[in-house]
Amino acid sequence: MTTHCYPITVLPHTSRLFADFLGSPQDGIYVDEPLLRRCYPNSSRETPRSAQWMTPNSTLSAAHRTRLADLLLEQNTQSAARANIERLRQGANAVVTGQQVVLFGGPLLTLLKAATAIARAEQATAAGHPHVPIFWLASEDHDLAEVNHAHMLSRTDVENLKAAIPHTVGQPVGSLQLRSGITQALDRATELLAHAPISEALREAYATGATLAGAFARFIAGVFSSHGLIVLDASSREFHALGAPTLEYAIRNAAVLQSALHQRSSELEAAGYHAQVLVGENASTLFLIEEATGVRNALRFTADATGAPAWKAGTTSYTTEQLLEILRTAPERVSPNALLRPVFQDTLLPTSLYIGGPAEIAYFAQSQVLYQTILGRTTPVQARLSATLIEPAIATAMATHEVELPQAFTSTDELAQRLGARAMPIEGKRKLAAAGNALDQELEALTGWMHSLDENLGASADVSASKMRYQMNRLRRMAATFELQRTASIAKHAAALSLHLFPLQHPQERIVAGAWFLGHFGDDLTTALVEAAKSPCHGHQAIAL
Repeated sequence: MTTHCYPITVLPHTSRLFADFLGSPQDGIYVDEPLLRRCYPNSSRETPRSAQWMTPNSTLSAAHRTRLADLLLEQNTQSAARANIERLRQGANAVVTGQQVVLFGGPLLTLLKAATAIARAEQATAAGHPHVPIFWLASEDHDLAEVNHAHMLSRTDVENLKAAIPHTVGQPVGSLQLRSGITQALDRATELLAHAPISEALREAYATGATLAGAFARFIAGVFSSHGLIVLDASSREFHALGAPTLEYAIRNAAVLQSALHQRSSELEAAGYHAQVLVGENASTLFLIEEATGVRNALRFTADATGAPAWKAGTTSYTTEQLLEILRTAPERVSPNALLRPVFQDTLLPTSLYIGGPAEIAYFAQSQVLYQTILGRTTPVQARLSATLIEPAIATAMATHEVELPQAFTSTDELAQRLGARAMPIEGKRKLAAAGNALDQELEALTGWMHSLDENLGASADVSASKMRYQMNRLRRMAATFELQRTASIAKHAAALSLHLFPLQHPQERIVAGAWFLGHFGDDLTTALVEAAKSPCHGHQAIAL
């Protein structure tokens, strides 16, 4: 395995907030460093592998740890994970990551998150600070369209495998059961995986009758079984009861929390960053599941005629006392939104570090005010391993055409043009370069002289010069296109590079299922990813396998 580290900004559409967080600001300029330090007070952006976070700041009681460990043992069957749970019971702390319960384990980024959490836990333990890795299942999310599919590659295309899952709109996805329709998706996945062993693991996990959360948990725990990854589905009554203090605080202090979030969102936007989550008028940080339908509705609050908070979820109204009674008797019905979820998580867990992707890092910029208000501390956060995996045939094609990874982050047509231009005979390249350089030199002198005569004349000259340069570029494209047509393999190579490195015009890690890579590279892939996550690179890695 060989790797190459690029700045995170090679990835298209990298936000300024995420780039600045990683210490790779666009244009070399941080938008607002003091604001970043307030948003991420315990996170070392310049040295993301810093050991500062390893000193725990959690104060969970022994009784809490015992209850937590007992609940985790009910959800984890792998022997290495159960051993880590016992370490957690005895005082070890946690490196936590998480993901929605996506079909077939989700895209490659799921594996990258888990590998990074494992790597950090191993690094902390080796440094004398016992830690265990925990994977939080976002099973209470209710957008089925985000999780009912998985993308895998065929020889020439990206295939979208879908599972028809009966559901009520707004119902938490983790509890949804897989029906017989899952068989067709599994059969096609097996074909695309060339009947590799991982296809059997998918069949065992995503069997008819399993829930989405249960299937995801079984699959990801099995993939990282030798690394002791602990999976956690916190949607149950018992886990919600354990985290009830944070949920109660959010009910009793909704206006205070909303005001703090509005202020932080305004600070981010005023500085030129973005607020990842829109904080609506009268929005709280909580959801409530309807007892009769199982639908998860956002809780909103206003003041009634007496000035007391009046709550509403869907079409039903509640008083604060009624919500507190629900929290006491049926705590699983009250759940946190995306901004409160990390705080709820760290009410349950002795978290020393959270591993997140770009969106989660952005969440934390807003969630920090909730951490500070509710827990009086802020959990450090680090970015997950960001990587493109390059198989041998693709690496060979890249070497043949002298293509580096950032050059592949474009359309197939543009990449084909680039390959065609490089494949031209050296004589043609020299003639085009000479003509282009001469044209630029003469146009620069001519337009400069015309500007000196009259600015309006100069402006017109600039327009005409631009048209001439366009025609020069058109000659370059014509020559490259001719080479493409003359050598059919170039277009095929461009299509293959785009398919594997930039599928559907997105980074590979966000599209292609992690299971597809496990099918092609085997069980050793997980260990390779854990080692890659220990690299000092805090940008984007090209990993040739």
